[in-house]
Amino acid sequence: MLYAATNIPYPSWLNPADNTWQLVAATLVGLMSLPGIAVLYGGLVRKKWIVNTMLMVFAGFSLTLVVWMLWGYNMAFGPISHFGPTGSFWSGFIGHFTPLATATSEQGQAVSGANTLIPFHFPTATLAYFQFVFAAITPLLFLGGLVGRLKFKAWLLIVPLWITMIYCVNACLLWGGGFFAQKGAVDYSGGYVIHLSAGVAAFVGAAILGPRRWQDRENAFPSNLMMVAVGAGILWLGWNGFNGGDPFYAGADAASAVLNTNVATAVGVLTWLCMDMFFSRQKKPTFLGAINGMLCGLVAITPSAGWVDGTGAIFVGLISASLVWVAWNYLSKVRPFSKVDDALGVVYTHGFAGLIGGLLVGFLADPAMTEYGVKGAHFKGVGGFDVQGWFYGHSFHQLWEQMIAAAWIICWTAFGTALIFYLVKFLLGGLREPDDVLAIGDIAIHEEEAFPDPTFGESLETPSHTHVDNI
Repeated sequence: MLYAATNIPYPSWLNPADNTWQLVAATLVGLMSLPGIAVLYGGLVRKKWIVNTMLMVFAGFSLTLVVWMLWGYNMAFGPISHFGPTGSFWSGFIGHFTPLATATSEQGQAVSGANTLIPFHFPTATLAYFQFVFAAITPLLFLGGLVGRLKFKAWLLIVPLWITMIYCVNACLLWGGGFFAQKGAVDYSGGYVIHLSAGVAAFVGAAILGPRRWQDRENAFPSNLMMVAVGAGILWLGWNGFNGGDPFYAGADAASAVLNTNVATAVGVLTWLCMDMFFSRQKKPTFLGAINGMLCGLVAITPSAGWVDGTGAIFVGLISASLVWVAWNYLSKVRPFSKVDDALGVVYTHGFAGLIGGLLVGFLADPAMTEYGVKGAHFKGVGGFDVQGWFYGHSFHQLWEQMIAAAWIICWTAFGTALIFYLVKFLLGGLREPDDVLAIGDIAIHEEEAFPDPTFGESLETPSHTHVDNI
């Protein structure tokens, strides 16, 4: 018994509860992509684009993991590469371009540039996988603005380039101990790094790519609303890992983040439904409207989930869903938004909602919400990090830092995305599938379709497809 008590099967710095929760949270976030985004987007697009959309999701997820292991993780969360004087922007811009591929690098205690208060209680492999699923979902989100015309080969080039040039830089600056983190800007779980950047990338990419065929735009009916419901439900509950995992400890703030996430989301759903019923032209509640409200609540609470209290979470859901509803219904009719075919409205439900949520941190963050431990006589040790918004401290300092960080995310993501898309366009001789392929969709590109007619295993484009036995 003494041997068992003194010889534990893991290092002394490892806390099994924290390690377990981080792996569970990472798995929940991974499920948001596979199958969450795959079936959500697959259900939203026309029937002829289901396979193409789902395959891009699976391919993008896989590409991101390879990039993450070879160089992405250390660029975002490894030791900072100091390209300028200490304290300057370039001194906290990006990490080292090195792989995560050895036994020591995987099983050693996790550290990062942002780990300044208390040490992580799990190995680097846990932190790397948790951060990977965040990286992976970002290009999958902006894929929603590009579906229905993008070359599959172009997507295979865009994802690794975008993760390297855009995501890793933004993640390092705000999460990896980079310049904006040092200045005091915060992003609890990705309202800026993930959602705002995805919204900007979707808008810029769609503008460069050009619109879908007019027939596809005029007949853009969802292929399967039940699959939309499945995907949306996975996203909603998967968000428990998204926000609940970002304190990095299985503590009180993780529980608060989960509760606040669900409260804001529920308010977002109800707000959008009410706006539809009272202010839309049809005056009717719609299921797709409820999904948009859900996304607004989820995205907007992401930058502040563990730093606002329950009242703040309610206001986050209410304000974000209301403002995005107005943008969706009115701003979409104004240039330049009216001229860009963002197929699934990513710029609204992720871009605008992420921006709104990030700015609301500067107003609603409650300093009594402690991220590490609980203030008082029962909390022992270093910690007690919190954020103070204007309503509590009557200072606009936090709002100012949030605005500066948002401006960077918007400008850098727009510039980098444009550069990547034009480079890929040059390399492949175009970003779009030919019009004759666009008219057919999945069968022309992949020789597959989501709901095939009986063909006895024969390819749909072979002569035997019209054989009398197959009719």
